[in-house]
Amino acid sequence: MRRYYIDNIRSFNVMLLFLYHTCMIYNGFGEDFYVKGSYVRILNDFIIVCSPWFMPLMFVIAGISCSYALQKRTATEFVKERFLKLFLPLLSGILLYLPAQTYFAERFHNDYTGSYLGQYLLFFTKETDLTGYSGGFTPGHLWFILYLFVISLLALPIMMLCKQKAWTIPGERLTILKVIPLFLVTLFMTPLIDISGKSLSEFFTLFMLGFFILSKDELLNRLEKNRFYLMITAILLSAIRLYFFYHDIFPEIVYDVYYRMVGWICILAILGIGKHILNNNNPVTRYLAKASFPVYYFHQTWLVAVAYYVFQFTPKWEVQSLFIILGSILFTFLNYEVFRRIPLTRFLFGIKK
Repeated sequence: MRRYYIDNIRSFNVMLLFLYHTCMIYNGFGEDFYVKGSYVRILNDFIIVCSPWFMPLMFVIAGISCSYALQKRTATEFVKERFLKLFLPLLSGILLYLPAQTYFAERFHNDYTGSYLGQYLLFFTKETDLTGYSGGFTPGHLWFILYLFVISLLALPIMMLCKQKAWTIPGERLTILKVIPLFLVTLFMTPLIDISGKSLSEFFTLFMLGFFILSKDELLNRLEKNRFYLMITAILLSAIRLYFFYHDIFPEIVYDVYYRMVGWICILAILGIGKHILNNNNPVTRYLAKASFPVYYFHQTWLVAVAYYVFQFTPKWEVQSLFIILGSILFTFLNYEVFRRIPLTRFLFGIKK
């Protein structure tokens, strides 16, 4: 039986990216962006509240999805699917999409006046910190696809061994009180392989927790049953973290522990709420489920391009942010609708027919 709520949670999270990355333009916590506006407190707060769980949830969902996919696929089929749906689109994005983001970054931050071709060459030759926020090479938002590809291959021998040996964790033993402390595992794993602030070991751990723990129907039923308590706890902890952010009153280690705890409980709450209200299948959810990967893939390039031009005609952040969100949604879905009809672009960008 297909768990439609898993697809729908993923779709919801992907659609939230339009708001999330628009807010990044106005952040005040010291991180640059391809196009950068002045600090806006309410948009900054949105990032602060979402950051503990936003990308971790994507890796948890990926792990859950793999637990279902490997019930039907061999290891060879899985590796082939990963190459075609992750690695090939990653290469296509580096060659064809990411240089457009850094083109606008060069123009916005460095007053670049050269041609797009000149910047394209600059993309592969300029020294960079890998963010690409001020130009130069970057994996951009496709770092998620790169990490997911690497994590999937690293995890495959473990997943296949457990499948062959029928090793599993009994779902009936997974109570919520036993699962909540698992955020400590991600905390301990985070420093091991940290690349530019994005920990491969942390996301590997979240992927495996999704595969082995959060894919269990018994646990998911408990999360659904206790969704109200989890939601209230997640909201309260998020509000307290927002206060901590603006009032530096604890040592960094305490803040790190609290950050991982908030993110993990939010993930549990989202799964419980999603199972209760998002387990439906209709034309809209089916469309978004198929579109979620290409929407993730295309959205940021269009968002940066729209933001660059919106900044030219209005200084008001309220108008800017509205046009950036609506414009990037429009162009992203137009991009998807065109490319999904062309066999070559479907192949290059991992789009489902």
